[in-house]
Formats: sequence, C-alpha cells, structure tokens
Amino acid sequence: MRGLVGRSAVVTGGGSGIGKAIALRLGAEGMIVGVFDLNGEAAAGTVKEIGDAGGRAVAQVVDITDYPAVVAAVDAFEAEVGPVHVLVNNAGWDRPTSFITTTPEFWKKVIDINLYGPIHMTHAIAGRMAGRKDGRVIFIASDAGRVGSTGEVVYSACKGGTIAFAKALAREVARAGVLVNTICPGPTNTPAMDAFAGTGEQGQKIRDSLTRSVPLGRIGEAEDYPGMVAFFASDDAKFITGQTISVSGGLSMHG
Repeated sequence: MRGLVGRSAVVTGGGSGIGKAIALRLGAEGMIVGVFDLNGEAAAGTVKEIGDAGGRAVAQVVDITDYPAVVAAVDAFEAEVGPVHVLVNNAGWDRPTSFITTTPEFWKKVIDINLYGPIHMTHAIAGRMAGRKDGRVIFIASDAGRVGSTGEVVYSACKGGTIAFAKALAREVARAGVLVNTICPGPTNTPAMDAFAGTGEQGQKIRDSLTRSVPLGRIGEAEDYPGMVAFFASDDAKFITGQTISVSGGLSMHG
C-alpha cells in the first residue's frame, strides 16, 4: 500500500486476535507499530514477531478505560517514535449472555471497554493529528452494531455507537486532514468466538449455524481484516472518510 513506510500506527488490543493480525500486517507494510494492550506479555510477543520479520514495533501496556493512562501511553510512544499517523481502535470485550440476566456492573464493563475505550484513545490522538493536518483513525466495530446480535445486546449498542461516533467525527475533522473510517467484522474465529460459542457439541452446533448464515460458507479469520485496515491507512484511501464497511463474507450487505 502507498504511503505507509516509515509512518507510525497505534493498534489497541494488538497482543492477540484481530489486533495482532493487524499489527503484523502494518509492520510488514513498513510502519512502526505501537502495540497497545492490557496484557504486557501478549504485546511483547507481537512486538517480537514484527521485529523478527524485519519490522519495528513498540509495546505499551495500557488500560484503555483509564483516560490519564491512555494519554501517558500515547505521550511515551510519540516521545520514542514520533507522531502517530494511524490509530486503529481494535480492543474490545464481551461475555455473551441474555440481557435480562445481566447487571449494571456488567453493562459498565462492556461500555467502558467497547465505547469509552475507543473514545479515550481517539481523544488522546485525534487532536494531535488535526494539529498536524494529517492522520487516519480506523475503528474495528462489528456487524453486531449494524444488525444486532443475540446475546450481545449491550455490546451491539456500543458498536452501533462506535459507528455513529466515527461518522460524526469524520465530519468534524475532515477539514483538518484527518480521515475516519470503520470496519465491521462478522463472526470470527478468535478467542472471543470460543467464549461466545463455547466448547463441545453445543459449541460446534453454534459454529455450524453461524457458518451456514455466511454466504461465503465460513466464518472469518483474524487475517481477513488487516488488508482493509492497511488500505484505509494508505494513500490509496486518501479521498475516503466517514465510511463503514462490513467484512463478513456477505453476512450483512449494506448499500
């Protein structure tokens, strides 16, 4: 992709799953990658893989629900690497369960991680981008935020909010040279899917049902998303902002 080599990117949740796949791809594209993750060991592992492949990456252990900690981590990263050109808001969490059985404590955790977390990261970085008249913010939301997902009611609300937040922000910062876009994965073979479907015969039935619902005949893999992230980050997408694209094998088709 054009315009990526030598620029820096921050990927939240970059220690595992989709975030790790994105971090590895951006590293392979020649970007300097900030792997932001609550799990320091996982973040270090991703950094090592990028380094072993000839790239450059830096780990930052940070809780994205803690705004002062986010600002400190961004300050430390930029002091070492330089200005952030791309922010990928990927980190998320959920525990699938019926909404009517959940508690306010559960709602708060889901909202803090999936909505406030990206807002914290974006507030800490987007203003710096606007001041430089250059930057990309990419949200990893979910098709759950477009069509809803049984057992993920509050999570779906957060992802729908993320999509709306990204569109509104895109309008606000467009004249400042900051582009904002959103990618919505469908069901994906990650540890989060294991938590959703469970194990054993019942878990396999859920996976089989999800697979049958996808026109391309399979659920996603973590490696299905980094190409679109790299595209949105690149100069090839310099006239695209405020867009939401589902990468879900045709599970949801939006005009």
